[in-house]
Amino acid sequence: MLFLEAMATNKTGIRLFAKRFIQLLVSVGGFAYIFYKIPISEVVKNWNIGMTPWIIAMLIAATLVMLIQANRWKGLSVQGPEIPFKAYYAYTAMGYFFNNLLPTGFGGDAVKSLAFGKKFNQTSQSVSAVLLARIQGLLAMFLCFFIALPFALTQTDIPLVYTITMTVALLTCMVFVVLCLFSDKIPIPRFLTDRLSFIPKLQTSLSIYRQHKKQILLSSLDSLWLQLLTLFIAYAYFRAVGVDIDISILVVFTSITTVVSMLPISLNGIGIREGTQVALFTGILGIPAPVVLSAGLLGYIPLLFQAAQGAVVLLAKRE
Repeated sequence: MLFLEAMATNKTGIRLFAKRFIQLLVSVGGFAYIFYKIPISEVVKNWNIGMTPWIIAMLIAATLVMLIQANRWKGLSVQGPEIPFKAYYAYTAMGYFFNNLLPTGFGGDAVKSLAFGKKFNQTSQSVSAVLLARIQGLLAMFLCFFIALPFALTQTDIPLVYTITMTVALLTCMVFVVLCLFSDKIPIPRFLTDRLSFIPKLQTSLSIYRQHKKQILLSSLDSLWLQLLTLFIAYAYFRAVGVDIDISILVVFTSITTVVSMLPISLNGIGIREGTQVALFTGILGIPAPVVLSAGLLGYIPLLFQAAQGAVVLLAKRE
């Protein structure tokens, strides 16, 4: 029995390693292809000291994003003892560290929610709150996309495939929300609950939110603010390289880029994100590819700033 369990664990580890290796190849290959087509010398010439005010604005916006995310997480923690806001902020920073710097088998959301839950003995609520917050963030993005789409279409032609993709993604997200809120109504096979005792606890934690409509509303507003700040960061890195894009088009193209980058075929969307940006902003708007790439790469500055805070948290909480 122990031998079989060891073999199963070993096979899982091999599959996970193979998946991460393939994702690494996609990310590296994506970057290699982009820089093969777009010389790095053409990219860096768009960077200068005049970008500094916009970079500072991006870092301020990134900090506000983390503060609002921590506040949303705290607001969705409707059970258990009162936990200081600084704890939510610290674990939010930790999530950014794992999301952006480490090719792990766990997303930053999973790491921070499980670590937080273990620390404060409320794992099921921590996971359900982070899961619901992520879905609300996606819904806020889709809301902005479909509001901006009619205005963007008056400015340029956008292939129908993008709208269809976003519509399918929105419907999938809405179905997932319903499944989460009413998960306690979904029968789970006994053999699964016997092996994964965490599932019933998660179902209960998710279903509790049906009784906390105020918290759901407030966290939805937080998600909208987060989306607007994310769009501002995108606007800032394009302005940093001297490009002024119509807001509606920026909203539409940034949302599409986010959805494509979420496909689990690369490490955190690296390599895929840049290719999608060039395809949209260069292929449709005609902005020179080196300029688009130089702007997109600036978007890693706030991400690294957020991840650096997570590194500080990890050093301070080595246990």
